[in-house]
Amino acid sequence: MKPALANSSWLRIVPFLFVMLWSSAFVATRAGLADVSPLAFLTARFTLAAAVMVAVAALVRAGLTAPSPAWLHLGVAGVLINAFYLSGVYLALDHINAATMALIGALHPLMTALLARPMLGERLGLIQWFGLGLGVCGVVLVVGIQVTRPADMIGPLYGFLGVCSLALGTVYYRKYCRKISLWTANTIQLIVAALTCALLMAAVERVSFVVTAEAVTTLLYLALIVSLGAPVLLMLMLRHGKAGKVASYFYLTPGITAVMAWTFLGEALSPMILVGFAITSLGVWLAQGKGTGVLFRGKDDL
Repeated sequence: MKPALANSSWLRIVPFLFVMLWSSAFVATRAGLADVSPLAFLTARFTLAAAVMVAVAALVRAGLTAPSPAWLHLGVAGVLINAFYLSGVYLALDHINAATMALIGALHPLMTALLARPMLGERLGLIQWFGLGLGVCGVVLVVGIQVTRPADMIGPLYGFLGVCSLALGTVYYRKYCRKISLWTANTIQLIVAALTCALLMAAVERVSFVVTAEAVTTLLYLALIVSLGAPVLLMLMLRHGKAGKVASYFYLTPGITAVMAWTFLGEALSPMILVGFAITSLGVWLAQGKGTGVLFRGKDDL
């Protein structure tokens, strides 16, 4: 009984750890892109993270599970969730601020819920759908996208395409990969993401990498903390809960990102953030189930 209770208590804080890491990544990336081109930065991040995973596995003799057809699914998930999604984010953050990118990222829950129904057979109740819709309204209040000319659309477009990839990858992982060892899953996905981003960088980018203290610090943080921590937390949530409800936690990131960006980058903090954040929080609570606010209510019911 005691181990189960401890495990349950730990699982309940997983989403909030994930949201804090996910939100901080927008701010760290925005800071690092001042000195490094987007795809070069992302390639270095994934390469370093993958190397650490492999080195630690060798050190502790954890190893990877034996190669199997499931590795192909992990590769697809790695391309969608890591390589394509974050390529879109990094390219977008070269044009727009961190809070605006977080706003675009908050479209992820709705996209995921829409994909989860035909692909996974998951159904959300009326209150959950209302919660998702309320989350969208709150996000719009937190930060608004200002588009005054066609050229202003390039950043949001990159971000939107990246979020589409993340939503598809979230559902794909839930369908095909959730029973695979988290160690194996994260390692394979990081390796595949590093290779994919390196190919994209070689194909389309004029590489720029100026070694500064800020660039190195943000790279180490993103590679060693975010890339090694956030995917494991996300996969853990997907293993235990419905994809659509897991994704609802992404609604919390715009408000948190906006506060972090104001604190560390000096980005403007709108007075509407407090109201918007309250609305998004209510939306997340409703999307989790009727008046529960509890992450894991059953074996497969988030």
